Amino acid sequence: MSFSQDFLWGAASAAYQIEGAYDEDGKGPSIWDALSDGHIAHGDNGAVACDHYHRFREDVALMKQLGLKAYRFSVSWPRVMPEEGKVNEKGLDFYRSLVDELLSAGITPLVTLYHWDLPLWVHEKGGWLAGSISEDFAAFTAVVVEALSDKVSYWMTFNEGTSFIGEGYLHGTHAPFESVPAGSEEEAEKVLILTKNLLLAHARAARVIRETAILPPQIGIATDSTLFMPESETEEDIQKAREKTFAGKLNHYYLNWWLDPIMKGEAHPRLRDMLSDAELALIHQPLDFLGWNCYLASNYNDSPDGKPWPGMPRTNMGWAVTPDALYWGVRFIHERYGLPIIISENGVAIIDFKMDDGRVHDPQRIQFMKWYLRGLRRAADEGFPVKGYMVWSILDNLEWAHGFDRRFGLIYVDFRTQERTLKDSAYWYAELIRTNGESL
Repeated sequence: MSFSQDFLWGAASAAYQIEGAYDEDGKGPSIWDALSDGHIAHGDNGAVACDHYHRFREDVALMKQLGLKAYRFSVSWPRVMPEEGKVNEKGLDFYRSLVDELLSAGITPLVTLYHWDLPLWVHEKGGWLAGSISEDFAAFTAVVVEALSDKVSYWMTFNEGTSFIGEGYLHGTHAPFESVPAGSEEEAEKVLILTKNLLLAHARAARVIRETAILPPQIGIATDSTLFMPESETEEDIQKAREKTFAGKLNHYYLNWWLDPIMKGEAHPRLRDMLSDAELALIHQPLDFLGWNCYLASNYNDSPDGKPWPGMPRTNMGWAVTPDALYWGVRFIHERYGLPIIISENGVAIIDFKMDDGRVHDPQRIQFMKWYLRGLRRAADEGFPVKGYMVWSILDNLEWAHGFDRRFGLIYVDFRTQERTLKDSAYWYAELIRTNGESL
């Protein structure tokens, strides 16, 4: 069976990490613009980043050269709505032009509405802790859908609620850099409030898309999660891994913490107590696909549940390389929720630099992609509905608090000159796309 003929081979990015132009053409400040001083390695920031705002046509031309079928990008909420109740048409024009450029290159746009760059004005109202945020997000969604849905069909409401809640509001490593004592009741209460607000924001946004989009929409959400792979392929070990993956804990790192309310209308008892019947009914509305961001399996995390072995392969992020993760993740997620899956992020940070021949040789990235994609092909071969695969990322970019050190891109960026160089992995990926995965 393998990959379908309309499989979405693509790559992904996020607005703050690549766009730059942080205060141009009416854009307002995000929490990353306003609050990140002292929190990002080397004093780096996204003021310029990859300058994609000015260079998007060059970047789309490179995507076309690679033969990408799809490109997943996020819309900057503060670029579109710099103040409460104010719509910035120049910001919308940027995304209209980007979508037009993609379509003219034969590339399907996949729009993510929120990838962590919260407007400062929303933060000052309480951010994701404020009950009003779901209505604010729905208003933003309505503006974007009105502007783009005549040409965009694929929508993802959020990217990794797990991450921006955990790192931003509990551990203090991402904007807005707030933290609470780990394992405390204060942490649990905060998780519950943040989860409720995010789920309601997702639900109200999904309803806006469904009711107002011009083109028939495909609506999903991009999640990441704890994933445990079985120690062997016996039924007993597979069931153990499945149960560990979907543990019924008050823990925002578990996929079912988020997706059970959305997909099954069920929630952890303490979360259920916070939701009225009407709110749970709103959250429990149909989606068309699930996006899943996967970099590793939790078996090999440096954590109480993980069992890394000495010297196991690791990325430049320190993450274990676990080739079968895409197979088991797709299998477990589809078995539980029954929807088609897009791998909305998968990739690897390694130490890249240009060699004397002017090329960027990154064989470890090629091997990483081969390993993981063979697992994804196995899932497709076994009949699991996989709709697409988005490499993280199209460009080297600002890797949040790590600054510009951690390079995930298929395309090398010299951040002093903004010169782009296709890495060896980009040429390899282009051939993979050309053969629809047969060259694996």
